[in-house]
Amino acid sequence: MKQLRNTVIRAGLEALYFSGAHVLLRPIFAGVGAIFMLHHVRPRRDDAFQPNHHLEVEPDFLRAMLAHLRTLDVDIISMDEAHQRLAERNFSQRFACFTFDDGYRDNRDFALPVMREFDAPMTVYVASDFAEGSGRLWWIALERVVAAASAIEVALDGNMTRLDTSTAQAKQAAFDRMHDWLRSLPTEPDMQREISALCVRHGVDESTIARELCLSWDELKRFADDPLVAIGAHTITHCNLARQTEASVSFELATSRARIEAALQQPALHLAYPYGDKIAAGPREFALAKTFGFKTAVTTRPGMLFPESGDHLTALQRVSLNGNYQDERILPVLTSGTATAVWNGFRRIDAA
Repeated sequence: MKQLRNTVIRAGLEALYFSGAHVLLRPIFAGVGAIFMLHHVRPRRDDAFQPNHHLEVEPDFLRAMLAHLRTLDVDIISMDEAHQRLAERNFSQRFACFTFDDGYRDNRDFALPVMREFDAPMTVYVASDFAEGSGRLWWIALERVVAAASAIEVALDGNMTRLDTSTAQAKQAAFDRMHDWLRSLPTEPDMQREISALCVRHGVDESTIARELCLSWDELKRFADDPLVAIGAHTITHCNLARQTEASVSFELATSRARIEAALQQPALHLAYPYGDKIAAGPREFALAKTFGFKTAVTTRPGMLFPESGDHLTALQRVSLNGNYQDERILPVLTSGTATAVWNGFRRIDAA
């Protein structure tokens, strides 16, 4: 199903490009700016099975987007500057921000050198448990479990089910099914219990993944000293906030910010909600982010920025730079706002 969805999205992006509709509709849907969302930036891997490939782009694709924005005379600015422009209704020049979720080491190793080429600021949202080395990146753990197995037995919805994982195609189908099942579990402990059991059965050490992939506090301190880099909060544990009690959400937001500020001796005034979709962040979370002093908070809901985005500073939409669609032809489609407008049913703001 997800492969079909990817095919449909790719076809839609190409249709907008070849029809030229994005050029005609740009004045209507481009808005005043955009916040681009990324996770990993690194050279492409050769593995046939890469279920999390949508979370990574190659340095050259990031470079192409930055170059494209320069040709459009778009200001590439920090989230602090974006907050100021939205709050002051300063829309004399279109702008773009680049945000990176989770705090991966490749943001330093591959993204920062590209950003330096364009003197472009970047905001990296850090989950503090990942920086501690104790966090659990369960989607990576699941990928490694499926990659290592030829078959997996798992109790899906209470029924023991045997999933074929003998080929790359079968692995992808099994990963998609288990990913959706894990995200549907009622609590974070339920999810962690199930993924930990899978890791034990299939010989995957999930405890080492954060230390392998994510910047430590010492690395983050040196990284954050770069004038182009700002560090934002991404909670403590990277949990689905909408499924937590209000007290738990408050603790995740306040403590994640406090840990970053203590470790880096810099303010952490910008937030990214983990997962960031409608089932992970909604009006309660938007209000709590404001209560705990965040200037902005970003979702994964697709969309451009419009003047009225200034009324929803803790529910900002973003444009994903998705690893499945690394075609330079789609860059003008993405920056035109046409693709996200179609996705949103032509609503400008999605903050409910």
